[in-house]
Amino acid sequence: MSPRGKRIADTDGAFSEIRAEGERAVLRMFREFGGKRKLHFALGAIATIFARAMELVPAYVLAVAIDSLFFDEQAFAIVGVPTAWLPTEPEQQLLLAAALLAGAHVSGALLSWVNSWAWNHFAQHFQHEVRVETYEAMQHRHMGFFDNKQTGEIMSILNNDVNQLEQFLTHTLNRAIRIVVRTGGMASVMLIVNWRLGIVPTIVIPAIAYASYKFVVVIHPKYRAVRAAVGELNSRLENSIGGIQVVKSFTNEPFEADRVEGSSENYLRKQWEAIRIRIVFRPTIKVLTAIGYVATFVIGGWWVMFGSPHPFFQGTLTAGTLVMFLNYSRRFMNPLRDFGEVLNDYQYAEAAGERIVGLLDSEPAIADRADARELEDVEGGVEYRDVWFGYETADGEGETVLRDVSFTARSGQMIGLVGSTGAGKSTLVKLLLRMYDVDSGSVTIDGHDVRDVTLESLRASIGYVSQEPYLFHGTIRENIAYASRAPSDRDVERAARTAGAHEFIETFPDGYETVVGERGVKLSGGQRQRISIARAVLKDPDVIVLDEATSHVDNETEAIIQDNLQDLIEDRTSFVIAHRLSTVRDADTILVLDEGEVVERGTHDELLEENGLYATLWEVHVGELEGIPETFAERSTGTQPTDRE
Repeated sequence: MSPRGKRIADTDGAFSEIRAEGERAVLRMFREFGGKRKLHFALGAIATIFARAMELVPAYVLAVAIDSLFFDEQAFAIVGVPTAWLPTEPEQQLLLAAALLAGAHVSGALLSWVNSWAWNHFAQHFQHEVRVETYEAMQHRHMGFFDNKQTGEIMSILNNDVNQLEQFLTHTLNRAIRIVVRTGGMASVMLIVNWRLGIVPTIVIPAIAYASYKFVVVIHPKYRAVRAAVGELNSRLENSIGGIQVVKSFTNEPFEADRVEGSSENYLRKQWEAIRIRIVFRPTIKVLTAIGYVATFVIGGWWVMFGSPHPFFQGTLTAGTLVMFLNYSRRFMNPLRDFGEVLNDYQYAEAAGERIVGLLDSEPAIADRADARELEDVEGGVEYRDVWFGYETADGEGETVLRDVSFTARSGQMIGLVGSTGAGKSTLVKLLLRMYDVDSGSVTIDGHDVRDVTLESLRASIGYVSQEPYLFHGTIRENIAYASRAPSDRDVERAARTAGAHEFIETFPDGYETVVGERGVKLSGGQRQRISIARAVLKDPDVIVLDEATSHVDNETEAIIQDNLQDLIEDRTSFVIAHRLSTVRDADTILVLDEGEVVERGTHDELLEENGLYATLWEVHVGELEGIPETFAERSTGTQPTDRE
């Protein structure tokens, strides 16, 4: 049970659907992330209330001046101020009125500054905390989650949706408080001064409330569709830009432009559906508020000029009171019209918030058990026992990748993993790292099931070099040092030498300070791979996994790396996946995988004597293509279907 209550397991469904039924996403996040800054929120809200109250003063003072000073229709009086405190001379009364006007404007300006400071402090820190926690939630999703999600969609949540919340908190919520205080304050003053005339501009409020309710019901699903379309468009752009080299090499710029245009048109269509509703709603609110203003003008004007227009409107109405009512009614109209904007922005923020909450609530399928223990003093004994595993496909069905795999690697042994592409070699070692969990069977290290130890301690004991090395934008030194919190320059250089990278690094003008570019684009594939190996060397793990770690280097460089790695793997358990069989020739045990099963196992010489699949792969490796079984060639070229297709 998480601090947010019950979560839902990773799913391929829309993020907005992974949340409690009927839950308001914005309100929930406000409760969870707003508490740390509640004093700033309260200060901003109080400043807003008093700043809006100051806006009521000028119209009231003007009404008093007109009736008492300009036309002398009634005695000079200020509501809430004892008569004995007020001056009796007209000159002093005029100066007091001027002072009240100036004080109201200055106070309003100061209160607005306090409101802006406190509110932005609250909103910016709120946005920061939401983004960080959402990113951390994303990090804890298992690899299957990322297999089924596009990078652009996740980026859309972390950036666009979080920014939408910040906009709502900075502007919309503040505006909502202003609307409530301003309209409530003006309505209260009008009803106190002359409740009969005060009813006229306020009678349209129920109609506005009903129109707003209908707007919310209709617009919300439209905005959910817009947010989903934004994620899809971002994913398309991320794919096209990230693969720009492939796009250019295949001269597929028009094709990619068409795909981006299609995603953009989908976003345009969804956005326009929401806009059509919005542009009808806003004029509707404007017309309703205008009706109240015009009615106040007609009824109030008739009352002042000709007397009561109806027995309901009893008594007299002064010109000053009418001016105040018209002033308030005009300003009353603007907040009510803005109310539509607030509802519109809220629905947009709610749609964005639903996707954020959906990501926060998607329970990691792979996480530490409640009783997970730390993996300590690792010796490196690894055992796979009756392991079955399959990936979940887009249609929800399972695709079996590993079938009944069992083997043991004693501490310090080198295990070679070979087989055709798609045989399950990389998947096998990812189960050791718990990138995925087995469907059945078990994987143990030093006798501990990997599911019973903490993920941090497990992965801290294993060094992993992928067949597709990833480098972060930054320097070579930073990329190698990523494996350790504060390595010395000597440690970084030693790791680079072991990986056979030091020599080419020294040829760069900036040496270890050379910036590699995004994903290491400024380096060759072999150079990226050697830096990736150096990173794993610096980690100094108890178990090391090399997933075709030399696939991008030439034979001479591979020989140098293999020679340097001997010291690294000599006293460690190592798993080496190799396309070049010479890489695993000296392995203690070689496992040959075919369609997810271990079909052969033994040393290099033992497997050659068996004259099975490994012997065939070796003949291909050394260039002896004659005598290769026809069925093997067909399968290798994809002309013969397998049970995984």
